[in-house]
Amino acid sequence: MSEVIVSVVGTAQDAGLPHPNCFCKNCTEAMSNPSFRRLASSLAIVLPNEKRWHLIDATPDLKEQMARLQKRYDLQGKLMDSIFLTHAHLGHYPGLLFLGREAIGAKGIPVMAGTKMKQLLEEQAPWSQLTKLENIDVQEIMDGQTVSVSPLVTVKPINVPHRNEFSETFAFWIEGPNKKVLYVPDIDRWEQWEHDIYTLCQEADICLLDGTFHSPADLETIGRDYREIPHPVMTETMERLQDLINDTEIYFIHLNHSNPAIDLDSPIKQQIEEKGFHIAEEEMELRL
Repeated sequence: MSEVIVSVVGTAQDAGLPHPNCFCKNCTEAMSNPSFRRLASSLAIVLPNEKRWHLIDATPDLKEQMARLQKRYDLQGKLMDSIFLTHAHLGHYPGLLFLGREAIGAKGIPVMAGTKMKQLLEEQAPWSQLTKLENIDVQEIMDGQTVSVSPLVTVKPINVPHRNEFSETFAFWIEGPNKKVLYVPDIDRWEQWEHDIYTLCQEADICLLDGTFHSPADLETIGRDYREIPHPVMTETMERLQDLINDTEIYFIHLNHSNPAIDLDSPIKQQIEEKGFHIAEEEMELRL
């Protein structure tokens, strides 16, 4: 039977680890220790038997993420068959530029985007050059619309509340022949969503959830106010979902550079794991 693998190709908040212009403990460690680095959050749906793959979000780290993935799954020279975009923030779509004529010069890569995101890509420079030169083919997707990427796999967007200055924001259901994944890298607050996160996680086999901050204390040392950067904190998410850990695998992703859970030796990471939750790691495989 054909395999379906969701490969985690990035786990950091938009600007990665190390974060620009930051010399906090985590960033300083990442500067000197390449194994401590984290790339911007992204997933790949890999169909290794068919030599096909699909990408969720085109991050600023796309060049490195593509190379790692292609080498790992023997996909050298094989571009993604499609790209699904969550939203128009720094960590989620600038990598599209690598498909343009200054770099790859791709031809007609399907890019699945919401209505506002599609309009942005078609009308606003520099993205409009990608569409004009037909490097990408932007296709509109809607909340709740199931998209089949193979006979074995479907992807379904769900609208999410998240500072939608330039586009709507999507989370995604990814469903394979045996398991179902819920991917929510960005959301303002769980209570602002029309969907109940507990109920959705009950339906999932595996969840990859917004873990940007462990607690409001994360930002105190770098002079940022948590209230200005809305995301649910991991401590609250764990309280909400604690009763599900025996039935659903729950991973935190989209980790900010200030998040103490990044540190493998941190007592906080140990506390998270003792509660039955997990930190997503790059090149982790979820077999569907």
